[in-house]
Amino acid sequence: MSDERSLPVHCFAHAGAGVSSFARWSRDLGPGARTVPHLLPGRDTRRREPRVTGQQALLTDLLHHFTRADGTGTRSTPYLIYGHSLGALVAYTITRALREAGLPGPALLVLGACPPPDAPLGPSDPCRAQDEDMLRLLGGLADLPGGTAPGSLWDRVVMPVLRDDLLLADALRAAARRPSPAGPLDVPVLAVAGRSDPLAPAGAAAGWRHWTTGPFALRTVPGDHFFVRGRELPRLIGRASRVVRRLAPVAAGC
Repeated sequence: MSDERSLPVHCFAHAGAGVSSFARWSRDLGPGARTVPHLLPGRDTRRREPRVTGQQALLTDLLHHFTRADGTGTRSTPYLIYGHSLGALVAYTITRALREAGLPGPALLVLGACPPPDAPLGPSDPCRAQDEDMLRLLGGLADLPGGTAPGSLWDRVVMPVLRDDLLLADALRAAARRPSPAGPLDVPVLAVAGRSDPLAPAGAAAGWRHWTTGPFALRTVPGDHFFVRGRELPRLIGRASRVVRRLAPVAAGC
């Protein structure tokens, strides 16, 4: 199957990250799907651009990728959106904005490693943590590189990005809790949780079922909060994309 006819899977990463988590997904998605990673401003090749910390700035930067029309004035090719942790809030925000604009949304919204916006985060909320507490929290979730002490390169380069991303997450949660003039989403939602994730366990991820009137499913995969780096998640999304393709075939030539 040609890459042009594969279903796009638009991907958004967790806080502090670029798009490297999706670099190896092509080997596990299987036929009929391809990743379209979206890099937020202020990191990697966009490091000289101001980082976004609010809903409107985020939509200004990203929404145009999802509103490009074909010759009929509509987007005819179905697509999926996957967001991981912060990226899940980004994915939800974009999908809601498309609905409010009267535009087609994704055929499937996949939300990973993220409690819904109305879930209490409690004392483990990294947005409220001091730098030292945040490092301890993150160190308990994944192997951090050496040299994360105050004044280190990691502290000077990565920590500011992480801090701004957590401010963005806080803003997106608050915006999502405000009623939408278009009503709740009606798109199918798949929530994914890591079996060993202390921040977004399956019980918390199940709360996303109240954020859409469309079909909802919850799946768990091996791993902690950063299960996006494993192979089971892209395999799951690849299978989902083939279901989407059977239900909404891509027009010939798309």
